[in-house]
Amino acid sequence: MSHSHATKRVSIISISERMQIPACKPKARFGCRHTQACLMAVGFLCCYAIRVTTSVTLEAMTNASSANRDFIEFQWDNSVKDIIQSSFFWGYVCTQIIGSIVAQRWGAHKLYALAQFVCGFVTLLIPLLAKYCGWEAVCASRVIAGLFQGVILPCIHTLLSKWAPVEERGRLSTFVYAGGWIGNVICLLSSGLLSASSLGWPSCFYIWGGITIASSVLFFFVGKESPSEHPNIPQDEKEYIETSLGIMETEEKLPTPWIKILTSLPMWALLVTQSAQNWGFWMLLTKTPAYIAAVFRFDIKQNGMLTSLPYLTAWLLSFPVSYVSDLLIKRKILTLQASRKLCNTIGQWIPAAALIGLGYVSKDQPSIAVALLVIAVSSNIAIYCGHNVNHMDLSPNFAGPLMGITNTAANVCSILAPLTASVIVKDSTSVEQWRNIFILSAIIYFLGNLTFVIFGTSTIQTWNDPVKKEKKTLSSLENGHKQKEKDLDNMNPGKNM
Repeated sequence: MSHSHATKRVSIISISERMQIPACKPKARFGCRHTQACLMAVGFLCCYAIRVTTSVTLEAMTNASSANRDFIEFQWDNSVKDIIQSSFFWGYVCTQIIGSIVAQRWGAHKLYALAQFVCGFVTLLIPLLAKYCGWEAVCASRVIAGLFQGVILPCIHTLLSKWAPVEERGRLSTFVYAGGWIGNVICLLSSGLLSASSLGWPSCFYIWGGITIASSVLFFFVGKESPSEHPNIPQDEKEYIETSLGIMETEEKLPTPWIKILTSLPMWALLVTQSAQNWGFWMLLTKTPAYIAAVFRFDIKQNGMLTSLPYLTAWLLSFPVSYVSDLLIKRKILTLQASRKLCNTIGQWIPAAALIGLGYVSKDQPSIAVALLVIAVSSNIAIYCGHNVNHMDLSPNFAGPLMGITNTAANVCSILAPLTASVIVKDSTSVEQWRNIFILSAIIYFLGNLTFVIFGTSTIQTWNDPVKKEKKTLSSLENGHKQKEKDLDNMNPGKNM
């Protein structure tokens, strides 16, 4: 990583100043910013696929009757499977803030590529570790994957804050993050099919590990840190992005105002709603396969298909939702803040209602259960135009560190969600016990969004540019000193004679 990132400062002007500067659209309809977004989306797709490979595959690894019987079956009970599911997050929560600091100071590009590579490599090793070393070694590999994936979101936020113009922030951000959802779809679907095929469950880890390594190499060579570092970006696109963001890069070190960030009410509102989101999201992602298998007795192929259906629907909905959100802001039908809160409400309160309904579906109504799961997961996509881009709204300069802080706290919920489910759901065939965990998740969703609606904002915070503030303070002190000298001169006219 080049040293230049350590001292480079990105200063962002205010929204009112920015609106006075005309930002002309570049001639090319598909530009370098779109290429970078595609590369980030592919990488994020692979990262999410790595995360969820165990969601369906664990069922095949521990129950050969549901998959290809020619492959080894492990006698792991539900408590061991829950530990394996949560072990990814043991590492994941440890590197969020460290990753955000590294991404902001030395650049996110190479760090993003490295993280993908390591995740792919340790995933390739899982079949061998499971066979020769036991479930503890599988947990260790998941912890390592989590450690390196902890830097992914801070890296993406840092890169998007440099590549996504304000007018396209909702669309580009949603497109990149929706890559994770389509990763869920493809991985969950392929895991079920591969586990039941002649290739067996080990192929899930080999294939996704290999694809992730290929993605990391592609991003390393084609991805770029910012428009100013892209050698072939057209000048009109570079000017469009930088004018929209109000970027002025200087060789000044930009100190992170940690105390002001940690005492900011909008940041805490963002942290609460992101924690609620992670609880609900990972509860659904990690426990849905077990719920479908135990309550409705679907085989591994059906399980993979039904588990992936909600995420496919969500991915398809991401395009109209993000487009309409940006359009309403552009045409001034909604303010930026109103749009963020409306999208977040759709993304968390509709899933909350669907989860409550899901708790009252009986065993002989699988179609209703699937429909409610589709509603719960697909409507959740709206949060990517809600709180998920709010880090960039609050502080374009420190979007990465903000994501690191909030995601560290939020992913404690990612660990707690499946573990709490294993405590509450003792009998996985009991609809009543599943109802308790669904209602708990609905309450958490509701309170998380309520906090964001009341205390959240999209206004750029004063601590976004501490260097600029210091300059203003020094300037005012100098002006005051000059004024005092002038006043003294006026009081002593003989001095000038």
